[in-house]
Amino acid sequence: MAISATITGIGRYVPPQVLTNADLEKMVETTDEWIVERTGIRERHIAPPDWATSDLAVEAAKLALADAGISSHDIDLIIVGTATPDMIFPATACLVQDRIGAKNAGAYDLSAACSSFVYGLAMAYGVITGGLARRVLVIGAETLSRITNWKDRSTCVLFGDSAGAVVVEACPPGEGFLSFFLGADGSGGDLLKLPAGGSRLPASYETVERDLHYIYQNGREVFKFAVKAMPEAIEQVLRRANLTQDEVKWYIPHQANLRIIEAASKRLGEPMEKFIVNIDRYGNTSSASVPVALSEAVDDGRICPGDVVVLVAFGGGFTFGACALRWTGRR
Repeated sequence: MAISATITGIGRYVPPQVLTNADLEKMVETTDEWIVERTGIRERHIAPPDWATSDLAVEAAKLALADAGISSHDIDLIIVGTATPDMIFPATACLVQDRIGAKNAGAYDLSAACSSFVYGLAMAYGVITGGLARRVLVIGAETLSRITNWKDRSTCVLFGDSAGAVVVEACPPGEGFLSFFLGADGSGGDLLKLPAGGSRLPASYETVERDLHYIYQNGREVFKFAVKAMPEAIEQVLRRANLTQDEVKWYIPHQANLRIIEAASKRLGEPMEKFIVNIDRYGNTSSASVPVALSEAVDDGRICPGDVVVLVAFGGGFTFGACALRWTGRR
């Protein structure tokens, strides 16, 4: 019998410490006006010094499990999408699995930068519809503050920390996920990256002195890619689901830059009112941005059962992707 998959539980965790644009004015040569005009960001949240990505992920995971009304023992697989794992190995997903007591679950990390959560949903859909799992916990979690150069005014204004998690379970066809599109363009790999710390440039005195363990991006080129890739991903995923733009109630884009979202809106010919935006309060939280925005929109009642929602993201790699789903609501 054919099956699909849907989200049955959702949760988010945002650390309480807020770093405002006014705070950044005291740290680097910038202004609130400059930051807001170019990014739309007014503040971002920063994890406590002794917290890692797994700590944020665990909190979001617990909320998603409670929302789904299931135990951690009911989870068959945990996928953590992150660009800031606790360490290269073991996988952050394994640390989460232990902390939440999901003793029956497999676990792995997925690295597609800011697209990781959307990629993770596609993987969850695949293992469920393929019969390899019944319930999958997908988490997007980041502590980007740990790899941000707080002396670089071009990047330090952008990033924040947070985590979002969903429980994905089987459902009848026509409900839940309707289609996916995943893409990549590795020719842009040098335009947004964390240069050192891997096998190409292992950690050394030189890499530390040259600030190679911080995020590097060519902002102009990333912008150009994003405003092309997000509409393309949306058009592809709607075509695969046999949907029109008129049937979409909400778009939830990766929250990288308000101007990117506005440009994508204009290119699609869609009003900004259909785009869920919270970048002003959180900044760019990479793989966590889409699930956090989705969680907020569900909790405040904007997203209702039956609504067609499109999630879309782009990230370093370059990666990009989207999924269309018919929101089924909590079960």
